[in-house]
Amino acid sequence: MFGRWVVSLAFFLHSSTTYRHIKNTTYNLLENSNYPYKRYFDFVMIALIFLSVYILIRQVKHEMSLNWLFFNNYIISLIFFIEYLLRLWIYSDSTKMVIDQYEHDLFLHRPFSLGKSIKTIFKHKLEFILSPAAMVDLLAIMPFFHEFRLLRVFILFRVLKLFRYAKSLRRLISILASKKFELLTLSVFAMIIITVSSVLIYVMEAHNPASKINTLFDAVYWSVVTIFTVGYGDFVPVTHEGRVVAMVIIVAGIAVISFATSIIVSAFTEKLDEIKEEKLIDDVSKLEAFYLICGYSSLTHEVIHRLKKMYKHIVILEKDPYKAKEAQSEGLIVLNADPSSLHTYQITNIQFEKQVIAVILLEDSDVANIYTALTIRELNKKVPLFSILHHHENAKKLSLAGIDEMVNPHHLVGLMSKRISNQPITFEVIHALRSGHGGTVIEEIILDDGMSQRFFDLLLHPLFHQRLSMLGIYQNSTQTFAFNPQPNYEIRAGDVAIVVANRALCSEFRDLLHRKKIKQ
Repeated sequence: MFGRWVVSLAFFLHSSTTYRHIKNTTYNLLENSNYPYKRYFDFVMIALIFLSVYILIRQVKHEMSLNWLFFNNYIISLIFFIEYLLRLWIYSDSTKMVIDQYEHDLFLHRPFSLGKSIKTIFKHKLEFILSPAAMVDLLAIMPFFHEFRLLRVFILFRVLKLFRYAKSLRRLISILASKKFELLTLSVFAMIIITVSSVLIYVMEAHNPASKINTLFDAVYWSVVTIFTVGYGDFVPVTHEGRVVAMVIIVAGIAVISFATSIIVSAFTEKLDEIKEEKLIDDVSKLEAFYLICGYSSLTHEVIHRLKKMYKHIVILEKDPYKAKEAQSEGLIVLNADPSSLHTYQITNIQFEKQVIAVILLEDSDVANIYTALTIRELNKKVPLFSILHHHENAKKLSLAGIDEMVNPHHLVGLMSKRISNQPITFEVIHALRSGHGGTVIEEIILDDGMSQRFFDLLLHPLFHQRLSMLGIYQNSTQTFAFNPQPNYEIRAGDVAIVVANRALCSEFRDLLHRKKIKQ
């Protein structure tokens, strides 16, 4: 009867949307470093740790108010205790274990074994309890029993909890863990040297009345201090034999320190690229809005040059490591990852709804662009997708893959050839303006709501009047172009002004327009 009640409760909780949502939110808050609210939780817990340590230090020689002691001994301990229970709760899915055991027994036509399911649950929970991080959490709760004065010292274990909340500290532990075999070997070597040297120095020095090394503990203390090249000088050998042992231990100590340093340096060197990649992913996750370019090529340079003029961030996904390094050497934000893989967007945690303005596909083949488009459309249906078209016969496939607009460079070459043959001088003028090789350039300036009066007034400014020419305004909402509009023309968000002037003058015009916008 009780087993049936447990199974019913397990099925109810497993199917409960509210229960799953609460558990997932708790997991994200405690364990998911990509969860936006986790850092606030970490900041609060770090502040509590430092506050409790400050109270411990302060009360050694100063009287602390009862409120502060109550807060430290009870409130903070209770918060850590609740956190410990929540981590124990989310460590494994107990309801799923009960359901799996029930379905297994049902399939074999035998009664539900409640004992086996409890044993499985207990085994998984015990794994968490015996883990080093969980043991630190448990020791950090001990000051709750403040009547035992010795247990107040366990407040210092709260400092070790910083490894849970500080990502850089967790990264340090993971780097050292990658060399755990080498570090373990070195530790065994150091322990053997300490043991042998302790016994030798004790045998050589303990019988001499002038020596301060009178006990085995003194010998161990001297060995540790000597082998790690500290040398306080409070214990020194006085016999010739003891000094010979000291010389050998000093040399051995230098070897131990050198080996330890080389192991740590090699661990950081091997993980350096991974650390840089993680740091880059963190930086990308903090960007509010950016253009995502998939594929790095010569065409990417021109696209980036144009987008940077709009004061927008650009993130590049490139699966070829050599091309990725080339782009990184130019100071670009580049992730060495396959843009057509779902795993890429899972590890980079790119939020298409909140971060990506548009995706531009510039890979070397239409097939690669199609795969990337299908992957992105699986994640988000609305983000604008633009792509280069290498072969005209693939235009329909690109369109079916969800690409909004595509550009065929071969078609553009044909148009340019026609223009050159019919109007060569006009084409050369436009080409010179667009290329920006001379002093005069044609620029696109993004406008915003309520900018009409300010924009046209600025055109009449003595600095720009008769020195900067406006060709017209492209209205983004209707996708129409207004040549030489009148001052009463209504400018809306997303409209683009096309102006011709000296490069420095265009830059000054844009900066002044945006500065005025900020001041208002």
